[in-house]
Amino acid sequence: MKVSFKILRQNANLSPQFQSYTLDVNPTSTILDCLNQIKWEVDGSLTYRKNCRNTICGSCAMKINGRSSLACKENVAGELKKINASGGESIPEIVISPLNNLPVIKDLVVDMTNFWQDLESIEPYISTNARQVPEKEFLQTPQERELLEQTGNCIMCGACYSECNAKEVNPEFAGPHALAKSYRWLTDSRDSNSEHRLEQYNSVDRGVWGCTRCLMCNEVCPMDVAPLDQISKIKGEILAQKDINDSRAVRHRKVLIDLVKDGGWIDERKFGLMVMGNYFRDIKGLLSIMPLGLRLLSSGKFPVSFEPSEGTTEVRSIISAVQISK
Repeated sequence: MKVSFKILRQNANLSPQFQSYTLDVNPTSTILDCLNQIKWEVDGSLTYRKNCRNTICGSCAMKINGRSSLACKENVAGELKKINASGGESIPEIVISPLNNLPVIKDLVVDMTNFWQDLESIEPYISTNARQVPEKEFLQTPQERELLEQTGNCIMCGACYSECNAKEVNPEFAGPHALAKSYRWLTDSRDSNSEHRLEQYNSVDRGVWGCTRCLMCNEVCPMDVAPLDQISKIKGEILAQKDINDSRAVRHRKVLIDLVKDGGWIDERKFGLMVMGNYFRDIKGLLSIMPLGLRLLSSGKFPVSFEPSEGTTEVRSIISAVQISK
């Protein structure tokens, strides 16, 4: 079947522009197979990364029809199905572009320097006092090793990094790849640096609180690492150890749970005062929300009363059951 591949091409000196190549391909061919065909038979100047061709190395990550994927994993038929290509008289089109959130070197090749620096920032290696004990192995039980399997499957392809909305608006955010790896070190029985790590990850800018929970990292991960799930687990560890006055991020989560538990949903009259104002102890925080409060009052949108929801008892029971199970 004939398929058109619309590829975004660019280098450091020229503006990006799309170039289309029409190929006669097998529907079962991978996108990487098609890129190889273009490079070997049509245009040798096309530039992209590849290595294993078997969903192991992560080198061939790129955006395919607007979604960060591995070119060696996705095939023509699957991509055409996603875009509902009818296969009629017109030639179906697959759009390919480089990963987001990383500078482009040429065509589909991006500079991964920031990606690796963000990973290094979370200290991705075991820190243990066991190294001071000579000639001693640090053994793990099968159960302890099993805790590392999901995060250990990450192949550092950059797909989650490319789709991360938090990274797009906040360059300081460590990224889903680094924070997913962070949970791997927290659960490693050989590591003795958990307290320091939790302090490091308990940051609004670089750490777990910078995540917007958009779920895109989970959606595009080719290895089912589920970075958002791992970030949420780290948040749980922090919340279990931190007091409500420790930080605004911690207070935000704890106040939200307390208010929902109390009334079935959030009492907006209290939420801002308790989170931003820290129960009237943070004068600067209170002043920061005053303009918004005045605007809400003047427009008649400030809630002057609060009615608990129906079924508050059930909501309270569910929250209590979850908290007890933890």
